[in-house]
Amino acid sequence: MSDESGFGHHRPWVSTWAASPQTAIPGTPDASGFNHQTIRNVVFTSVSGDLVRIRFTNTFGDQPLQIGTAAIAVAGNGAATTGASVPLTFGGQPSVQIPIGAEVLSDPVRLHVPALQDLAVSVYLPAATGSATLHSLGRQTTYVASGDHTGDSAGSTYTTLDQSWYFIDAVDVLAQPQVRGTLVAFGDSITDGFNSTVNANARWPNDLARRLDSSRDTLAVADEGISGDRVLTSDLCCGVNALARLDRDVLERAGAKEVILLMGINDIGFSVTPPNPVTNPLPDVSAAQIIAGYQQIIAQAHAAGLKIFGGTLTPFKGAGYYSVAGEAKREAVNYWIVTSGAFDGVIDFASVVADPSDPTMMAPQYDSGDHLHPNDAGYQAMANAIPLRLLLNGAR
Repeated sequence: MSDESGFGHHRPWVSTWAASPQTAIPGTPDASGFNHQTIRNVVFTSVSGDLVRIRFTNTFGDQPLQIGTAAIAVAGNGAATTGASVPLTFGGQPSVQIPIGAEVLSDPVRLHVPALQDLAVSVYLPAATGSATLHSLGRQTTYVASGDHTGDSAGSTYTTLDQSWYFIDAVDVLAQPQVRGTLVAFGDSITDGFNSTVNANARWPNDLARRLDSSRDTLAVADEGISGDRVLTSDLCCGVNALARLDRDVLERAGAKEVILLMGINDIGFSVTPPNPVTNPLPDVSAAQIIAGYQQIIAQAHAAGLKIFGGTLTPFKGAGYYSVAGEAKREAVNYWIVTSGAFDGVIDFASVVADPSDPTMMAPQYDSGDHLHPNDAGYQAMANAIPLRLLLNGAR
């Protein structure tokens, strides 16, 4: 996509931050939504820019969403902001209505967006929203105030705290010359950063963005992980399946050039043989079925002109849904990832975090405690294992 704003010289837009939209679970406060409230979402950038736009989402709403006002600023401490808060417009207007299932882009505005910096995206909701489209388990504090406080810099009016992002799914910037495009990290909770330190931006995609920032050339990094997500099966708690969200979350992401796919451990762990229609009606998923899902994701990524790299599934012995049969599936899937040649490259996450004395388990120094999700050090080790040359050469 070229710049049509008149501010640039046909430089592409890239996603400096992103998060996959999810539906609210019925019976929760998110399903009731918001009314005459302002939400201040705090998001972490991967690359810098001087022209920025926001993608707002009502993907899973049950009624049209009215945005009264919205603004963006560099975040300060807590809910406070630093510097000017820049109002956002939509076709030149301060408000917009988003139909059910739709998304809208704000007009581009001038704001220096630093790399590796928190931004505050504030949105005022003047009327009842109905069920909120969100990204749950964000590992980042979100702030809520009563009334319209999009322009407040002090943050004292924001008295309610949450850890989900609401009604936004991307922050795009006009790419600087050194930015070759957007790398999409497409995965489940391990990509989502589950069990990483809250407000530390310690997910492996964040750590990868820090490594890329030190390179002469770089890539924006968009984290499209959803905790609990699967390749083949959708779930109310854990997002639609990878194939169902591939277009929206990956192929249509601004400036998308490459994908790292790390998903499948939940397909394995949630499988039961045979499934119990009462206590656990989930399908039994085979390694071959997961691989077939990968093949379709690879085919669609290639058809869209993207490079795609496969991440091996990390060990999970000791996790709540571990089984010997599940381990056999993981090993079969990983063998195919490494040997098939179907991906444009392979990143062996499994070997990096495995316990050398028992490769079916995560090494203690990288284990967050549940034997499934890495801790901050484990996520850093995963990011360190990604060859930057592989990514940067692939984005040429």
